[in-house]
Amino acid sequence: MASTTSPTLPRALPPSRLPSISPLSFTVLVVVGALFLVSMGQVAPSPEKLANGLPRMAELVGRMLPPNTDPGFLQRMGWRILETLQIALVGTVFGVVISLPMGWLAARGISPLGAFRHFPRALISLFRTVPDLVWALLFVSTLGLGAVAGTMTIVVDTIGFCGRFFAEAMEEADKKPQEALHAIGANRVTVLCGAILPDVMPTLINSSLFALEKAVRASVVLGLVGAGGIGQELKVAFDLFQYRNASAIILAIFIIVLAMEFLTDRLRAKFQ
Repeated sequence: MASTTSPTLPRALPPSRLPSISPLSFTVLVVVGALFLVSMGQVAPSPEKLANGLPRMAELVGRMLPPNTDPGFLQRMGWRILETLQIALVGTVFGVVISLPMGWLAARGISPLGAFRHFPRALISLFRTVPDLVWALLFVSTLGLGAVAGTMTIVVDTIGFCGRFFAEAMEEADKKPQEALHAIGANRVTVLCGAILPDVMPTLINSSLFALEKAVRASVVLGLVGAGGIGQELKVAFDLFQYRNASAIILAIFIIVLAMEFLTDRLRAKFQ
């Protein structure tokens, strides 16, 4: 009886765990890796520099402790903290209010400007890409030292931040309510108020709260260039080598940021 042997089927190779990469992508990765290695050798701290800097850091920390608790200084610091919160709050509110129509004008498929929506979108990108300190320097040069320059900086920064997210949220809004309103002859403003805003309101609130949290941090730094707030007091403390004053201000900033993060997290959880 002749024995029959079944043909041996080729064994399937297991799928590769690594995605395939094109020659162009491989070249880009090699260039980026080489740039990183060169940059690390030029700007990264060496172990010798870190070892030499640790004793000086310890000496500076020793000179900053204990923080200054003089009642007169704490009262002056309290007024500066209040000014910082005012800059952040007023700048964020104005920025959010302006961001709403700006985001609408820049949103794809929703903007009444049609192809000209790229102009408000480019303006939002400009506000977002220029650093806060640069805007602060511009406003300090034109409006003078003080909180007004800081508030204007926060307004511009908030427009750059919220304008982009507002536009993207409006673009992703549910289209069925919009189509229903268009079908009965509603204009663009009616569609915005009756269909788009109710759908994206949680996203708008979350973005606004993130902008407020971001503004509190930014308003602290703006004082370093004369735009008011507690940062201005911190700069004076370091300029005059009043390190105990500086440590008290840094501790107050830390508490303010933590409190603001806690507050905004609670508000975001409530509106979600």
